[in-house]
Amino acid sequence: MVREFVEHKELFIGGRWEAPSGNDVIEVVSPSSGEIVGRVPHASREDVDRSVTLARRAFDSGPWPRLPLEERLVVLERFAAALQTRIPQLAAAISSENGSPITWALASQAGAPATVCGLAVQTARAFAFETRRAGLRNEVIVRYEPVGVVAAVVPWNAPAFVSMNKLAPALAAGCAVVLKPSPETPLDAYILAEIAEEVGLPEGVLSVLPADREVSEYLVAHPGIDKVSFTGSVGAGKRIMEVAAANLTRVTLELGGKSAAIILDDADLDHAVSTIGAASWALNNGQACVALTRVLAPRSRYDEIARRLTEAAKAAVVGDPEDPKTQVGPLVSRRQQQRVLDYIRIGREEGATLLTGGGVPEGLEQGCYVRPTVFGDVDNSMRIAQEEIFGPVVCLIPYDDEEDAIRIANDSDYGLSGAVFTANSAHGIEVARRIRTGTLTVNGFATEPTAPFGGFKNSGIGRELGEEGLRSFLEAKSISIAG
Repeated sequence: MVREFVEHKELFIGGRWEAPSGNDVIEVVSPSSGEIVGRVPHASREDVDRSVTLARRAFDSGPWPRLPLEERLVVLERFAAALQTRIPQLAAAISSENGSPITWALASQAGAPATVCGLAVQTARAFAFETRRAGLRNEVIVRYEPVGVVAAVVPWNAPAFVSMNKLAPALAAGCAVVLKPSPETPLDAYILAEIAEEVGLPEGVLSVLPADREVSEYLVAHPGIDKVSFTGSVGAGKRIMEVAAANLTRVTLELGGKSAAIILDDADLDHAVSTIGAASWALNNGQACVALTRVLAPRSRYDEIARRLTEAAKAAVVGDPEDPKTQVGPLVSRRQQQRVLDYIRIGREEGATLLTGGGVPEGLEQGCYVRPTVFGDVDNSMRIAQEEIFGPVVCLIPYDDEEDAIRIANDSDYGLSGAVFTANSAHGIEVARRIRTGTLTVNGFATEPTAPFGGFKNSGIGRELGEEGLRSFLEAKSISIAG
């Protein structure tokens, strides 16, 4: 299928479309066909300097952080409404950029940003930005004020959704933002910039700078930045924390995951297996930090679970992401495809049993495809069980009893998501309480946008979404009244 070519020649700097400082460009390559589907300017350090200067002016002396809260929220309501009307355009752009199946792109990639924006408005309206407390010595006013200029660095796997997880609460708080989209997926960020222009954000409040890792590090290290909100790999998160420490820049890091789905021996296997399939290989083609990639099965039902998972993976429809029938599309790039294929090789070398998958689907060699893959007889110490593969690969791990399942689930450097499947929901909650991870679902899989989202251990620092997500863009101030 021939995809529409999209080209942008300007950058969105402080609310205006301006020529980039340099001549470098980013070419967007379709992961399903290998053809170039877009081209945008590659932002330079000079563009970062311009954007941060305008953002500092907007925050330090401009109107945005000084507007009454309700006036900011009215602008964000317009933003949410505009996002809603742009869902088909956003979905098409993201599907073209990163290979998300179009049905999933419409429902989640493009549908979720408007929801997140609307919920951020509701959260800010209900939030107590100023309260009075009776202290031991004096009455105290406790205020929450915007943290300042924010560098929002987003990944390629869910670009618009993650962007709005950061933009909506930051703007509601009164911050100015420099948004740095991934070089793999800059096209959707231009749609967000167009909306920002339409809804009337004041000068300097938002810039959008597509760029590579080098320019991203320059942005993070910039002395004009007060807060970094980053979503991506653990390695990149550690580097950001190191760079930001030089300026004592606040950081929120949403990093990787290796989430466990614990199937208890009384679980409904039809429901458990269908949910795990949707939350692993069919979740953005396995490229999701929250994906359920470790399936913990009781030995008493291991063979039945292995058979059902294998059948489900074989039945998944792999193909062109623009085909509504497609459930699993390509990985984002040749590099990512090779990474996943290398892990499949490692799994076989480690002694795991390849139950299904393990290669490139026949007839789809021109794209970055990998067949949905299930490994059986996996020991939790294996690399395929400990390291984030970020592709359509599931590890099936047997356990002896419930205590063993909890031990295995917690035996990970990660702690982002997870699930427990059981006929007894109350007992499932008890098990969930014992898992060291930021989010869990009992008898399902969901990221609840009104609740805090983030990870334990190497899965990150801080939280997004809900009231906690708003607080991450605020600083607390105490005013003691002595007389």
